[in-house]
Amino acid sequence: MKSNAVRVEPDPRRWWVLGVLCLSLMVLVVDNTVLNLAIPALMTDLGASPSDIQWIIDAYILVFAGLLLTAGSLSDRYGRKRFLIIGLVLFGGASLIALMVTEPWHLIAARALMGVGGSILMPSTLSILITVFDDDERRKAIAAWSAVAMVGVIAGPTLGGFLLEHYWWGSIFLLNVPITLVAVVAAVVLMPETRGPARGLDPVGVLLSTAGMSALVFVVISAPGEGWSSPSVLVAAGVAVLGLGGFTLWERRAAHPMLPLELFRDRNFSGSSFSVVLMSFGTGALLLMLTQYLQFVLGYGPMKAGLALLPYAVAAALFNGVGAGLGQRVSNRTLIAAGMTVMALGFVVLALMTAGSGYGMLIGGLMLMGVGGGLAGPAIYATLMGAVPPEHAGVGSALNDTVQQVGMALSVAVLGSVLAGVYTSSMPASAPAAARASIGGAFQLGDPGVMRAAREAFLSAMSFGSWVGVVFTLAAVALALTVLRPAPKVQAVPEAEPVETGS
Repeated sequence: MKSNAVRVEPDPRRWWVLGVLCLSLMVLVVDNTVLNLAIPALMTDLGASPSDIQWIIDAYILVFAGLLLTAGSLSDRYGRKRFLIIGLVLFGGASLIALMVTEPWHLIAARALMGVGGSILMPSTLSILITVFDDDERRKAIAAWSAVAMVGVIAGPTLGGFLLEHYWWGSIFLLNVPITLVAVVAAVVLMPETRGPARGLDPVGVLLSTAGMSALVFVVISAPGEGWSSPSVLVAAGVAVLGLGGFTLWERRAAHPMLPLELFRDRNFSGSSFSVVLMSFGTGALLLMLTQYLQFVLGYGPMKAGLALLPYAVAAALFNGVGAGLGQRVSNRTLIAAGMTVMALGFVVLALMTAGSGYGMLIGGLMLMGVGGGLAGPAIYATLMGAVPPEHAGVGSALNDTVQQVGMALSVAVLGSVLAGVYTSSMPASAPAAARASIGGAFQLGDPGVMRAAREAFLSAMSFGSWVGVVFTLAAVALALTVLRPAPKVQAVPEAEPVETGS
């Protein structure tokens, strides 16, 4: 009925728009990769404990995941370009604040504010993309968008490593400021405004989803350290159950629901979403350990550690394009299963590493993971967003981001604690308490014997984490093969709804 709307000539600025979206995404990726590289410096210079490090990372995840659905829904109503710019300004401003912190809790607060900006910014990048590009060009645009994550993996550690070797750790946040400034100016000048059809607000849904998601992530983060029976965890678990349960019931009856629950009835959407959760859980905590392995175990400086990850990033970026090309001839289900199988093989290589394996075996495993992720990435996003009607593009993009962040939060909290326990149990009982707590604490002592034991214990923990990655990635393969349809549902992603545009 609306096929004429589908075929209106595409926005001539769409490739410029894609450039702005990619630049906006890059600021988030660069920040997270640089932060991982700075973990050893935060431990030694800022005096951050392992618990502080976990909260510096998790404060961002907690706020980011808690606000994603709300931000995505509001961007559909009030304008995706507007929310993109607001998110960039908040993220860049919080980065400036992070430059001035002197205590770990200061940085935790700054990271939480960055999470607010990221939650507003992130859904708009993908939602604008799927409304600006038609079916013929969307897969190519998604491949370019997801490949930017790999460019960020290259740029972040390299530039961050240079700054960490020549300046104090706070300088890494300077990387965010010029990127956000350029992205804001480019968005104002080049990007049209897009939004869904006018709908009523859903303030009850906003309140319930924000409270429920934030409480859920808090439980995941806090339970491993404080225990499941601690008062704070029990209270947060109750809030999560009531909030998310109430949200589900409310959305089924609301006149203008913020989240279209019927999306989860689509096998492609729900299957690919939960595959991402499994993959994120398997990879999150292990990748967190990589920069510590390079610096503490192999003895690399920050700059060299950043450069050491270049082959992994290049492989992922190159095969992202290969995956996009193959998507024209091979089903999404096949590409997702094949890519994740290759990722599992990469985890196997890492799991088999020994104290004498060194960098060669490490980067071999990581390159396999990069190849697998590059093959699967465009297919995953095309499957997820292919099930989302354009009028719900913002909240659909937010759902995609939410499931990934929940998987990552679970990994950092649960698997991160398990890996820390493996490290501690692998250390000699006679080692000082600080050395048994973390490899950073062991290196601060400066005892060669303790440092040698810490390296071996850390490698044991990393090997255990790699086997966990194998299991969860193969589980994602099985889920994709079982649930996803062999052929994508082209009718699920029409450009039927015209988008409102304007400078």
